[in-house]
Amino acid sequence: MLREELVFVGTCDIAGHVRGKGFPAREIDARRRKGIGWTHSNLMQTAFGPILDTPFGTAGDLMIVPDPTVEVRVDFEDGSAPEHFFLGDIRNTDSTAWECCPREFLRRAIAVLRAAGGVRLVAAFEQEFVYTGNQHRDGDAYSLNAFRRQGTFGESFVAALRAAGMRPDSFLAEYGTRQFEVTVAPADALVAADQAVITREMARAAAHRHGFRACFSPMPEASGVGNGVHIHMSLQDASGEPITHDAAGRMGLSMTAQHFCAGVLHHLPAICAITAPSPVSYLRLTPNRWAPTLIDIVQQDRGAALRVCPTFAPDDSADVARQFNIEFRVCDAAASPYLALGAVIFAGADGLQRKLGLPPSADGAEELPHSLGQALDMMAASKAVAAWFGPVFLEAYLRHKRSEVQHVAEWAVNELCNRYAEVY
Repeated sequence: MLREELVFVGTCDIAGHVRGKGFPAREIDARRRKGIGWTHSNLMQTAFGPILDTPFGTAGDLMIVPDPTVEVRVDFEDGSAPEHFFLGDIRNTDSTAWECCPREFLRRAIAVLRAAGGVRLVAAFEQEFVYTGNQHRDGDAYSLNAFRRQGTFGESFVAALRAAGMRPDSFLAEYGTRQFEVTVAPADALVAADQAVITREMARAAAHRHGFRACFSPMPEASGVGNGVHIHMSLQDASGEPITHDAAGRMGLSMTAQHFCAGVLHHLPAICAITAPSPVSYLRLTPNRWAPTLIDIVQQDRGAALRVCPTFAPDDSADVARQFNIEFRVCDAAASPYLALGAVIFAGADGLQRKLGLPPSADGAEELPHSLGQALDMMAASKAVAAWFGPVFLEAYLRHKRSEVQHVAEWAVNELCNRYAEVY
């Protein structure tokens, strides 16, 4: 059969979907500067597709310009078309950064953190999803049986990750029904967010070639435990030396890390609207679902918003410092990794700049927002978040998410979960 390879250029938008356009692969060189045409209101496409509200109307032109460092080409060697795509930046037609570009939002956060004391952040995304190719059986959680029955999907998925330039760390059967979890090696913040997007798409690509789906919805079933995205973070100085750990510090945290975490906790009610940005996100953030419900930081507790993670069989103090990390657990795959990690970094940088202190204990910690609507109200009331986003992006984000809340308001819980499972 006559074929010509195509390539896709896109970005992970407010809805957490990768959207863009395709073109013949032989045109790549010509597209490196000018990318593909885009428009402002494309950012306002909801998780379900339709643009329900937009501040931009039908006017204006933009372009998505491929980042040459984020090219993915994975041939599954089964006769199907290769997965060939670039992730890129949304720019104005004069090549300047568009103020609502998700990747640019993260870049701004990284720059603010650097300015707060020469600090860099290294991250790794731990992502949960449902693989529909496994039939659920009681007792499957973490079991070899469930791991075995996924067949060759895991091998295809891990091979795709490696072919895409990543270093797979783990793949396992998780606690929930037909649930799996994947992690890749840590990387600098922007690279880590790119890799989080690519990981989701490689899971979907591998599942598709096996005739099934990888579903990243925060709550595929109303009675389930939900799919989370956990962001593991550590701090480095300008030379790349780890600075998160201090054996004499509270919970083993250096003062720099304490200030950073205090900033995240301080802004968490507002940034929940960015890291847990769907109505079903708040079905997951309820008791007895191995998910956070409080604004707290706790050592080695998987129910905490911020978990201070253990180190495993360290060789020496330097190895402890390298392993030591903090896990942000109030996140799911309805979020764009760029916006979620950017919001966390902005919040942590504010804590550093203001030298905020951690709460004296986890006792009496306030509850997380109980709904997306409540989180959006807190986001809208935050002067800090307004400064991070800027007026145009803030209005666009709030209108996007509030229109989504209104769109699904009449759906019963089971329908809500089913519909989000279809689109994520």
